[in-house]
Amino acid sequence: MPRVKYRDADVDMMARMMRAEAEGEGKQGMLYVGNVIVNRLVSNCLDFKDLRTIEDVIYQVQGGNYSFEAVQKGNLFYQRARSTEKKLAQQTLDYWREHPGKYALWYFNPYGPCPLTWYGQPFTGQFKNHCFYEPVADTCEGVYT
Repeated sequence: MPRVKYRDADVDMMARMMRAEAEGEGKQGMLYVGNVIVNRLVSNCLDFKDLRTIEDVIYQVQGGNYSFEAVQKGNLFYQRARSTEKKLAQQTLDYWREHPGKYALWYFNPYGPCPLTWYGQPFTGQFKNHCFYEPVADTCEGVYT
């Protein structure tokens, strides 16, 4: 049973986002990005309430900007999805979750050391250039189920 309901169009969109956000970090880095997308969908907490689809997550606007920079600026996001990324996206939608992104709702590339917290949320680990942060447990139980 997949982690979330999805359509072929969701696999395609997620594959494009995973590539745009983490192509330089290889397959593993792209899987972590996909995991954050799925976590945001299942969490239903904090900044991610009432998101019902992968499309809702990817095109979410916060503070006047898209949550994912690649939607606004990334030319890779607007290119066709490749079969490699589609397989990774489907893997993430179906079952894949690993530390440090297992419960993460946020990641970013600080161009320096990862801060211990980001907007009050604890640092869970780093993969190459991306730092991952998961919500404080009592504020976001949905991501931990």
